[in-house]
Amino acid sequence: MTPNQRGFFTLLKKEIKRFWAVLGQTVTAPVITALLYLLVFAQAMKGRAPVYPGVEYTEFLVPGLIMMTVIQNAFANTSSSLIQSKVMGNLVFLQMAPLGPWEWFGAYVLAAIVRTVLVAAAMLIVVLPFVRLPVHEPLALVAVFLLSSGSLAVLGLIAGIVAQKFDHIAAFTNFLITPMSFLSGVFYSVHALPPFWFAASHFNPFFYLIDGFRFGFFGVADVPIWQSLLWASGFFGLMTAICLWMLMTGYKMKR
Repeated sequence: MTPNQRGFFTLLKKEIKRFWAVLGQTVTAPVITALLYLLVFAQAMKGRAPVYPGVEYTEFLVPGLIMMTVIQNAFANTSSSLIQSKVMGNLVFLQMAPLGPWEWFGAYVLAAIVRTVLVAAAMLIVVLPFVRLPVHEPLALVAVFLLSSGSLAVLGLIAGIVAQKFDHIAAFTNFLITPMSFLSGVFYSVHALPPFWFAASHFNPFFYLIDGFRFGFFGVADVPIWQSLLWASGFFGLMTAICLWMLMTGYKMKR
């Protein structure tokens, strides 16, 4: 094993241990929050919000909530870890380790994906006894899930690189991640929107992540699955290119 490979696995192990040490906060808390959304919206909107033929509103809601939780947690995992290292002053030790841009990128993103898998699995375990959730397209489901969690993990890494304090990460979350998540069709089908907002929603990449994830369960969606996969792949590719450029040039990482 080369020094870079050893550094990669050490950083990956460190990142997994970091969120594992506070599992109640990193996994249990998001699941409880999502279940509260499910409880409230399932009761308030059932029978009022038109969804897909043959799909009940509660069934429609669960994949959206899972993906919203995945999006928020993937972003939070990488962004919080990097800004923590900056604020506490231990980033220099990572910079001295035998780690290249790809090792940094891979370790942080893979650890975030592990966390999102745990969160999604925990949600499914809790809701499956009460909600019928068939899986019609498992390959599409897995592909969209990995692209979604990977894209938001990379975006979180970008935010962590740019940010200089915790307030900057909070600004990313409050003004970008949360609004885009809520306006992406988590709680409704975009076909129920007025024409202007229907068109506007198609410029939100989170919409394609959630819609493609729903397609994996129900075999139907608001847009064709190829569009969702194309947007998800393009979003991941763009975020990856920006992040790797930052890591390779040392942008905002060198003092």
